[in-house]
Amino acid sequence: MRNENAEVHYVGKIDREIFCAIFSDIVTDEVIITDERIQHIRLRHPNDFERYERYLREIVENPDYIMGANKPNSAILLKEFHEGSNQFQAILRLHTSTDDPAYKNSIITFMRLNESRYKTYTRTKKVLYKRA
Repeated sequence: MRNENAEVHYVGKIDREIFCAIFSDIVTDEVIITDERIQHIRLRHPNDFERYERYLREIVENPDYIMGANKPNSAILLKEFHEGSNQFQAILRLHTSTDDPAYKNSIITFMRLNESRYKTYTRTKKVLYKRA
């Protein structure tokens, strides 16, 4: 159920050319995150949001990998940053034509990954896109 009082924060825009080749029914390129999801991240992955939120736009706009997620119309985005050798995962729910028109693509969760988990994901998850 949608919370009409939830604060919504603009994150960035997905590359429609890349995402539409994978998910043909995407309605918008805008990506948001709600206060409720930020609180979820803070509870489940302490300090990740405060320490790494500056990377979120780059993860959304230029992912290294896009992988299938467990839920429909969702994707796992992976991104590695070479300064500090940080790897991240974001789960993105994509807005399709069957969703409420007021919805946007939205971040479900976001976290820093250690190198071994990042490599495991790239080997075991279904890769839908890999940056050349």
